[in-house]
This record gives sequence, structure tokens and C-alpha cells, in this order.
Amino acid sequence: MLAHILALALKEFLALVRDPRSRLVLIGPPIAQLIVFGYAATFDLKDVPVAVYNEDPGATSRALIAHIQGSPHFRIVEAVDHEAAIAPLIDRKRVLLVLHVGPRFTARLARGESAPLQAILDGRNSNTAMLALNDLRSVVLAFNRELAARQGRRDAGAVLQTRAWYNEQLDSQWFIVPGIVGLLTLVVTLVVTALSVAREREQGTFDQLLVTPLRPVEILVGKAIPGVAIGALEGSVIIGLAVAWFGVPLRGELAALYLGLVLFLLSAVGVGLMISAIAVTQQQAVLGAFLFLVPAVILSGFATPIANMPEAVQWLTYLDPLRYFLIVVRAVFLEGADHTLLIHQYWPMALIGLVTLAAAGWLFRHRMY
Repeated sequence: MLAHILALALKEFLALVRDPRSRLVLIGPPIAQLIVFGYAATFDLKDVPVAVYNEDPGATSRALIAHIQGSPHFRIVEAVDHEAAIAPLIDRKRVLLVLHVGPRFTARLARGESAPLQAILDGRNSNTAMLALNDLRSVVLAFNRELAARQGRRDAGAVLQTRAWYNEQLDSQWFIVPGIVGLLTLVVTLVVTALSVAREREQGTFDQLLVTPLRPVEILVGKAIPGVAIGALEGSVIIGLAVAWFGVPLRGELAALYLGLVLFLLSAVGVGLMISAIAVTQQQAVLGAFLFLVPAVILSGFATPIANMPEAVQWLTYLDPLRYFLIVVRAVFLEGADHTLLIHQYWPMALIGLVTLAAAGWLFRHRMY
């Protein structure tokens, strides 16, 4: 019996090695995913964009800002001269952190008193905000030690006071749960559509489908409708659980959220039908779906910030529909955004959907037999 099992294992191994498509699947995608994940999946923060609102002309405040500028974790990109300029910088994600130095910072430290600093953080991504805050604390602590040693004191002078916008408690669930709306919707929609045509071929009913009065485009649309319907239902259930069960606030327009969901589903269905048109068996379809899913999740910014990825990898993220939908769903949930603020996220998903659906239609017609 053992010899039979070993012979069967050897036969399967030889079949994989001799099949060019299997060799490509076994060697190419793992290497590509290793390269992408090795560079993209990182929790380290480098060159965090920072704005400084310095109301103190003294030398001590300038020394503190020099410490921050010299840190490898921060990059000062804006110098703010009035309070009203702070909100647009964070709203548009030009900076992750705004440091506010009060007008009597140097004078209070010179008198031996504590001097507060205000750090205003973008709390939409609570993990990133906490990492940036910890790095800022380290810089301030090093500055305090240097200042205390220079003045011959033991106590620390600068005291950091923080305030997070959009996610006041920096609750990670407020960041993760809305992202799961996009993640699970993509998984369900992609698998359902990827199996549709491949199942017909594998079960031998594809020829029967071709002799019906339906044109190839109509067959393609009929295959797309279940994926969109199931994805919309799945997304609605998760949105309801996010609000009712996890307590994530839904501050924006529900219509803006569902417009983004529909465009996202069209792009996911297009990718799924492309995979289904190429695949001959359901096994190949499932494998193709997951070969797309894993990089799509990593490159979407679901867990790690896109800004931390190398520039070449950041360009790849523009091909990922999940990247745009995560911005939409988190903006509607946490920021209270409406459709006018999300136009730049809608049209890329619509473009991806049109291109992938057109490619799926072309593949469907040319691989009918």
C-alpha cells in the first residue's frame, strides 16, 4: 500500500513539473508575492509628513523643531502660521501630524516651568497614529533630557498633549472593521464570479449554454449579476454589524457609501470574470482568485500604510480597486464624507470596472470553444 501511495505521489509531482502552467503557478506567483510582501507589509514609519505651528520665536522651540526634523521618522513639510490652516492639511492627508508650539514655550522653560506641546494626529488609521505618537514621544523625551542636562535640572520641561481627529480614542476597531467591509465583499464576489464560467466548462454544460439564444455578452451579464447581488448583500450585512455590533460611527452619507460599493463590485466582478474566462477548471479559478486576492489586500492599505511602501510598489496600488474603496468606506464612516469629497475615488473604480469587464468579454468570446 505504501508503495502505491508513493507511486501516486510521484505521478502527481511529475504531472505538475511537466505542465508549463503548473510550473508557472508554482514558481512565478510565490516569488512575486514574496517581493511585494517583503517591501509592502511593514509597520515601520519613516518620513512621516509633519506640519509645525510654532507661535514661539525663541531658540528653545527652534531647537525642538530641529530635533524633529533630524529624526528619521519625521519630515516637516508645512509651516503653519494660523490655526485655520491645520484642518485642511489633515483632511486632505497632506500630513499625519501637526505639532503646535505655544507662544510662551521658551519663556516657561527658562523659568523652570513645564511647557505644553499639542500634537494633532490623523486618527483614521489608529495603528499608524499610535506609532507616530510613540516616535514623537521619543523625540520629545530626548529633547527633555538634553535640555535638563544643559540647564542642570532633573525634571522634564516639555509636556506633550495629544488630540486625535476622527477616532478620538484611537480605537483600532474603528479602523479595521470598516476595512473588513471591502475585504470580505471582495473575497465573496471574486470567488463567486471566478467559478461561474469555469464550473460550466468542468461540468460539461458550457456547450449547452452556447446553443441557447443568448449572445456571449448577455451570458456575461447574466454571470455578473449574481456576483453583484451577493456582494451587495454581503456588504450590507457587514455595514449593519459594524454599526450595531461594533459601535463604529457612520457619520457620512449612506448613498455615498453605496455608490462606492456598487462601483467596487463592478470592478471586482470584472476581475472575477476575467479569471473565470481564462480558467478551465474550478480549481484553476479558485487558485487564480486567491492569487489576485492576497496582493490586492496587502497593496490596499488595509493593514499597512501605502505611504510606507517603496515608490514602485505605490504605483502598483493604483491598479487595486480595494485601495479606493477602503478610502471611501473609512471616509464615510469616520469623517462624515459625502459623494462630492469622494469623486477622486469613484472614477478609478469605474475605470477599472469598465476595463476588466471589457477584457472579460473579449476573453469570453475568444475562449468559447
